[in-house]
Amino acid sequence: MSVTSRFAIGETDFELAGQPVRIIAGALHYFRVHPDLWADRIRKARLMGLNTIETYVAWNQHEPRRGEWVADDGLDLGRFLDLVAAEGLHAIVRPGPYICAEFDNGGLPAWLFRDPEVGVRRAEPRYLDAVSAYLRRVYEIVAPRQIDAGGPVVLVQIENEYGAYGNDPAYLRHLVEVTREAGITVPLTTIDQPTPEMLAAGSLPGLHLTGSFGSRAVERMATLRQFQPTGPLVCMEFWCGWFDDWGSHHHLTDAAASAAELDAILAAGGSVNIYMFHGGTNFGLTSGANDKGRYAPITTSYDYDAPLDESGHPTEKYFAFREVIARYAPVPDEVPPPRPAAPALEAPLRPGPALLEVADALGEASDHDRMPTFDDLAHDRGLAIFTTRLDRGGPATLTVGEEVRDRAWVLVDRVPVGVLARDAHERAITLPEARGELAIVVEDQGRVDYGPRIGEHKGLIGGVRLDGLEVTGWRARPLDLRRLADGARGAGASRDADGSAAPGRFAAGPAYATARFELDAPADLYLDTLDWGKGLVWVNGFLLGRYWRRGPQRTLIVPSPVTRAGANELVVLEFEAFADPVVRFVAGPMLGHTEI
Repeated sequence: MSVTSRFAIGETDFELAGQPVRIIAGALHYFRVHPDLWADRIRKARLMGLNTIETYVAWNQHEPRRGEWVADDGLDLGRFLDLVAAEGLHAIVRPGPYICAEFDNGGLPAWLFRDPEVGVRRAEPRYLDAVSAYLRRVYEIVAPRQIDAGGPVVLVQIENEYGAYGNDPAYLRHLVEVTREAGITVPLTTIDQPTPEMLAAGSLPGLHLTGSFGSRAVERMATLRQFQPTGPLVCMEFWCGWFDDWGSHHHLTDAAASAAELDAILAAGGSVNIYMFHGGTNFGLTSGANDKGRYAPITTSYDYDAPLDESGHPTEKYFAFREVIARYAPVPDEVPPPRPAAPALEAPLRPGPALLEVADALGEASDHDRMPTFDDLAHDRGLAIFTTRLDRGGPATLTVGEEVRDRAWVLVDRVPVGVLARDAHERAITLPEARGELAIVVEDQGRVDYGPRIGEHKGLIGGVRLDGLEVTGWRARPLDLRRLADGARGAGASRDADGSAAPGRFAAGPAYATARFELDAPADLYLDTLDWGKGLVWVNGFLLGRYWRRGPQRTLIVPSPVTRAGANELVVLEFEAFADPVVRFVAGPMLGHTEI
C-alpha cells in the first residue's frame, strides 16, 4: 500500500486515494485464535472475497493488572495487523474500551470496578485516567500501521454500542481527543443498533455512524440513512450466527437466509463487516456470561456458526457468502479445502490428587474474619478455596447471604456435601454434620459481559451463615491460573516408574486426572467430554478451557500448534465425577443439539 494512500469518508462512499471503495470485512479476534494460525485464517478471509479484517481489542487481556501491559505471543496485535497487511487486506480496529463480544466482563478489567467511586463508561476522572492510558498503549501499536503510513488500518471505532448503555457526550469527546492526540488520523466510527434513540446517544458530530443487525437489512439501513443523510452505509456487525451458553442449545442460522441479507446490504451499496467471519475459541477462562434474570455463562467454543468454523475450515455459509460477494467484488479462484477427519484415539485417565490436597502450592492464602469476595482478594478470574473450622456438631443449614457467583462445591473434612449454583438461584445447603474442616471451592464461570450487571464482584457475596449465625475465621486461597495445572503433579498422586500417575481410585470432589497419548504429527484434535462432569483441561500445558456435561458443547478443540509428534500430556481438573475415566478424541466437532 502506498504511503500516500488516504482513506476518507465521501459524500456517498468510502474513498481510497480519491476513488470510491467498499469495505467487505470479516470479524476475526486475534485473542480467540492461536497465534500460529492467524495467517491461515486471514488468508481464508481473502479467499472468501473479503478485503478487510476487523478485530476488537480486549483491555482485560492486555492489562490484567493496572500498569502491567501485555502485547506478545497471542496478544501481539502488531504482528496480527502486519499479517493482515501481508495478505493485502485492510484492517478495522475496535479498541472499546468496552467490547461486549461475549467476552469476560465485556473486555473491561476487573480491577476497574474495585473502587466503587470509579464511574465506568462515563466522564469520571479516575475512569478517564485509566482508559486514556489504555488507549494510548493500543494506539502506539495502531498509529504506525494506519493506511496513510503504509499500513492496513483504515478505520478505528470509538466505544461500542454506547447508545444501548449511556448518554454522556463529554465521555465520547474525551475518547475522540485521546484518539486524535495519539496520532490516529483515519476516520472514526461508532456502532449502535439502528434505532433513533441509540444512534443519537451513541455518537457525536464528526463520527461516522454504523449499525449492528443480522436481519431486515433494507429496513435497518433505511433507518441509518434517515439519521445520517450522507456518507457510506455500513453494517459494522452483520450477525450471521450466534453464540452458545451452557445449558441452552447450539445456535445455527440458515445459510441461504443469511446470504440473502448480505446480498441486500451489498445491493444497496453498503459496506459490511461479517460478525463473525471466524469465531474461534474462548481459550483459558475468557468466556463471559449474560444475566437477564438467569445467569447464562458462555461456552468455551465461540464457533458462532460462522463461515469459517471453530477449527478454521469453510462451512456451507462460507460458500454461500462467497457467491454473493462475487456479484459485487472480485473473488479469488482458489478455495480452502474441507475439514479433514481428525485423529481418533483413546487413552486411559489416571487419578491424581484431590485439589484440596495440593492447594497450598497453587496460591497464596490469607486470613479473614468475614468471608471475602474474589475482588476483595484482587482475584480476577478462575477459582478460590475458602476454609474454616466448624465445631457445632449435628446437621445445620449453610446459607450464603446474598448470592453465589457462580458455582460452589461444599466439602466437610474433604467429603463432598453438595453444590450451590448461581444459575439455579441456590444459596442454602444442609450439612449432615457441622463439625470439622469446612471447605468451599468457588468457580467464577465468567463475568457478565452485557447489561447492568457488568463489573459485579465474584465469589460468595454477603457472607456465610450457619443456622443464621455468621461463620467467621476464614482462610482464603485464590488459585493462580498459571500454576493450576501443576497441581496434577503434586503430593498425593501415586506414580508409575515413568512418572505418570498410577491406576487407582479417583478422589471424591474436585480432583486431578492425567493421561498421555501419542501422535504421528501435530494435528487439530476434538476432545469428547461427554462422559466427564465439569472441569478444565490442559494439553501440553495449554488451557483449552471449560467443559460441562450440561452441554450443548460436547467437544473441546485442541489446535494443532498445541500438539506435537510423539508423546503428549493431558491434565484434567474434574470438579465432580467421571462417568467413564477415558480420554477420547473423535474425528470432528460436536457442538450440541440445535433445538430446545
